[in-house]
Amino acid sequence: MVRNIRIMSAIYKDEELRSIAKKSLKKKRDFKQYLGVWAGVSILLTGIWAVSGGGYFWPIWAISGMGVAAFFIGLDAYGKSFNRPITESDIEAEIRRLTGK
Repeated sequence: MVRNIRIMSAIYKDEELRSIAKKSLKKKRDFKQYLGVWAGVSILLTGIWAVSGGGYFWPIWAISGMGVAAFFIGLDAYGKSFNRPITESDIEAEIRRLTGK
């Protein structure tokens, strides 16, 4: 972790590091907020299902859909590959790949 911070501080200016850190913190906060919304919607739909007589558990469709979304939002917030900022060397490598040089 310390090595990554040293590498990033060597590549980016302080303002850029602050911006990257702020975006990362916002993604993590938004993910936690989404989990709360997911739990609330799940409870509400399950309550409606129970009050309406039970039977086929149709809330599973909304709960599952929101679960898939939660998985990807969590990957974006906490996954290593999604959080890595694009560097100048990444851009130059992509240009070389596109031009075949």
